Amino acid sequence: MNKSYEVEYCNLELRFDRRHIQQLIRDLIQDGYSLYWSENESVFIISVRTGRKLTKLKFQRLAKGYKLVGDYVIRDAKLAEWLEKLIGELRGHAVVKRFKDRQIVIENILFGEVIRLVEISGMEHRVIFQKGPTLNTEQLAEMFASDKAERQLADLQQELDAELDRLYEALQNGDEAASEACKEKLRKLRLELIRLEW
Repeated sequence: MNKSYEVEYCNLELRFDRRHIQQLIRDLIQDGYSLYWSENESVFIISVRTGRKLTKLKFQRLAKGYKLVGDYVIRDAKLAEWLEKLIGELRGHAVVKRFKDRQIVIENILFGEVIRLVEISGMEHRVIFQKGPTLNTEQLAEMFASDKAERQLADLQQELDAELDRLYEALQNGDEAASEACKEKLRKLRLELIRLEW
């Protein structure tokens, strides 16, 4: 194993039920990890020992199940493999930064799929892959269920309000071209809002 191996998981969000957490504990023990866990009303913590380091995986309790949240730096290749398998299987979200030989590869993962891959070497940064913004109905339903949908709706509502202000100004000034442009933008924003609220 490369001694400089390091993976950082930022903005990690995975949803679990209790059965998944119990299975994860069993699988990690079978893989030879030394671990212990603790629980209270709001959080379930699994502490995994990797060499001299202790990694604490924090599962926030929800109305239905748990959510693994937070940022984690993993220097153990096998544990990193576990996390990536979980992100894929549970269709989670994360920003994954891989540090190796003075190079950083950043993966943006949404619903278990890499949507953007960037490579950084020194001062250079290059987009290797970027997926288009198309979402199917299942992904939209999942997005609506997550916290991100609420933030996206709030942003869209602000954009809609700002565009209405611009339209009002254009109408007051008698600027037909600007008002038509505003109306077209409002039609698009309205469709986007309907699509998110559906």
